Amino acid sequence: MALVRMNRTPVAFNNSIFSDFDRLFGELAKSNSSFSEAFNYPADLYETDDHVVLEMSVPGLKAENLDISVEDHVLTIKGSFKEEAKEEDKDRRYWMQSLSRRDFSRSLKLPRTVDVDTIEANVEDGILKLRMPKIAEAKV
Repeated sequence: MALVRMNRTPVAFNNSIFSDFDRLFGELAKSNSSFSEAFNYPADLYETDDHVVLEMSVPGLKAENLDISVEDHVLTIKGSFKEEAKEEDKDRRYWMQSLSRRDFSRSLKLPRTVDVDTIEANVEDGILKLRMPKIAEAKV
């Protein structure tokens, strides 16, 4: 077995590991949009006695920039950033840029116990909340 000597301090070695992880996950995110969207727009899905509830992080988006639709019990949420370039932004030279400001779409299959005709939606403090009532037979 060969032993490879590394000339790194423990701190530098740890920083290198984190850089490698950042690079790896960055490449995965670029190659798989649903992987990227899951991290940029995370969501919780849970149920109560009467509802199925989805809470999704949508930072920077207003309700009018979201399109929510259901077709064949598949819920689709689309978000679009329709910001126009501002005059003061034209001279920006980023040192780091990690805020996601690109359009996205996420879909998930809803259980048949959800009444898809009466979904309530609101956006507050960067969280989209969908309350989807259960059909009468499915309520606990």
